[in-house]
Amino acid sequence: MEKSLLDYLSELPDTRRRAGQRHDQTFILLLVLMSTMSGYHGYRSIGDFIKRNEGDLLTCFQPNKARLPSFYTIRRVIQDLDFNSLNESFYKWASQHVDLSKNEWLHIDGKAMKGTMSDYSLDKQRFVSLVSLYSSRQNRVVAHGLVDNSKQSEIPVVQQLISSLGLQGVTFTLDALHCQKKQ
Repeated sequence: MEKSLLDYLSELPDTRRRAGQRHDQTFILLLVLMSTMSGYHGYRSIGDFIKRNEGDLLTCFQPNKARLPSFYTIRRVIQDLDFNSLNESFYKWASQHVDLSKNEWLHIDGKAMKGTMSDYSLDKQRFVSLVSLYSSRQNRVVAHGLVDNSKQSEIPVVQQLISSLGLQGVTFTLDALHCQKKQ
């Protein structure tokens, strides 16, 4: 049985204190998702989306005491949210809608900004690279992994990504970086 995105979001741990909570975390994340899909990015912008659509949001969702969260509440929830848990929940939901067939070609590549920086190894220029597994037949990213430039290489992240998917009968294309003698 397929679960909805809201089902997965509702499973995320809520780290806020129970006292004083006015809004359910899942409802807040739904508002963030709706505003982001509508082109509103950033805490204040999400607050603007909520204000501009207040009537429709109140009618549709009927929140407790007919109140919607402020951008301060949105900010606190997003800052305290465990990114890895959110990422895993979103991946589980999205994977229900991706069907990879045998003989499919999947492309793996990492992207980083280090080429545009100088002294990128310094802590102040620390960044995270993204490794994506892309299906050109479906025109979508099937999976991704994070690489912290100060702690790890792209190679083990790609290996873990491939093994975690448990795919068989597919062809991967990778950079020459992954043609190592010792594996």
